This record gives sequence, C-alpha cells and structure tokens, in this order.
Amino acid sequence: AYYGSVFDEHARLTTRSAQGRLEFERTQEVVRTATPAPARVLDVGGATGVHADALARSGYQVVLIDPVESQVAAARQIGTFTAAVGDARQLDFPEDSFDAVLMAGPLYHLAEREERLQALNEARRVCRPGGFVHAAAIPRMLAFAAAALDPDLLDASLDAWLDLLRHGAPVPSLRFPGGHFHTPQELQEEMTAVGLRNVTVIGLEGPAGAALESVAEVTDADFSAAMQLARTFGDMPDIRDFSNHLLGSGIV
Repeated sequence: AYYGSVFDEHARLTTRSAQGRLEFERTQEVVRTATPAPARVLDVGGATGVHADALARSGYQVVLIDPVESQVAAARQIGTFTAAVGDARQLDFPEDSFDAVLMAGPLYHLAEREERLQALNEARRVCRPGGFVHAAAIPRMLAFAAAALDPDLLDASLDAWLDLLRHGAPVPSLRFPGGHFHTPQELQEEMTAVGLRNVTVIGLEGPAGAALESVAEVTDADFSAAMQLARTFGDMPDIRDFSNHLLGSGIV
C-alpha cells in the first residue's frame, strides 16, 4: 500500500532530489565495478526498474522482481528487461542462475532477523559461485541526522527513539512502514551468517547525502563534491553511519 499509493519510489531515484541521483549513480558504480557486463543480474525489490533499465542498456541481462504489482506493471512497460511479482524471501529461480544479485530495498522492510537472513540466503542461493550479492540497508544513525534537519521528527516518544537506537525499529514520526534500520556491523554480520565471503559495507551516499535531500538547488560542482565525499569516506567507520543508505557486498 505504501509504495502503491503513498510514496513514489520512481521519483525518489530520479527527480525528487539530488540524493536520489547520488544513490543511483553510486549503486550502479558498485555493481558494475564488481561484475562488468555482459552478465546476468537479478534486481530484487527493483520497484519500477530504474536500476534494471540502466544496467540492461549497458549490456546486462536483467531480471527484476518486486512485491508491489503496480511497480512491476510500470517496470514491464520499459521493455529492456524482464519483470515479475516476487518475494525476496522465496526466489523462484534455480541455484547459480545469476552473476550478481542487487537487493536495494528488501532488507529494510523485513523487521525480523530471521526473514532478513532468509532473503539474503535466497540471494546467495541463486547467485553463482564467485558472483556478488549487494544488499542495501538504512543506518540507524541516519534517523538522528534527519531529526537534526527536521526537529519535528523528535515528536515521537523517547522510548521510541531508544528502541530505534537499541534495536533498529523505525520510530512513528519517520512515517516509514514497519522494517529495520541496521548498524554497519549488523549488516556485515547478517551477510556473513548466510555464507557470503569478504563482506564489505560502505556508506552509499556518504556524508553529504542527507544535505542533497534537503536543498532545492544543487549545482554540478555541488554534486561532484558530494560524489567525491562518498567515494572517499564511504568505507570509513562512523562517517558511513550517517549516509542515507548502507550497501553491503559479499562474494558467493
């Protein structure tokens, strides 16, 4: 219901703010560097196909799945990749079907650790040995950075904010559907727990991501500076915690 009628995920990655562009370009950069084209990629929770289309137009064979029927319908209209309704926790593909798996949304909408491990294990199962699984998460500390920019978010009770800090449960004032906010260490542990190797976790948009989401006008120089910050400090402990998203990458 949230993605079907409340929130426009397509606009978030394309036109809503420069943060979406930064998230998009950084994600594409990581996936393409790890697995150059031509390759077969599964986009799990791929929404309307922003990532899938860009990869397909660059020589990748892409399959997208998403649980939101209206988003899958929009993705199918693009025509450069295959799209179907599906669930990250039960992928309808044989073992070793893909060279890489991108999960840019499922983990932060699965509140229970067991279900997140189930989704990660499915991604590992359908990815060939030596292939990469990339999984996005929302860092807990980002919510506190957002509250610094919008103090009204602090209207939630102190207990709710403490529950976010301790357990990763979203606070009501964030208007975010039930899910989970990770620490970088937690994301790395969950990916390692399902058998992925050499797991690294970066802050995807870097320390300027939240600012890009808040300012109306961003020049090319502003964006280039934000990209440089993301590339330079993305893997630095503590600084990566304040990125809009974390991205974990592991080898099957």
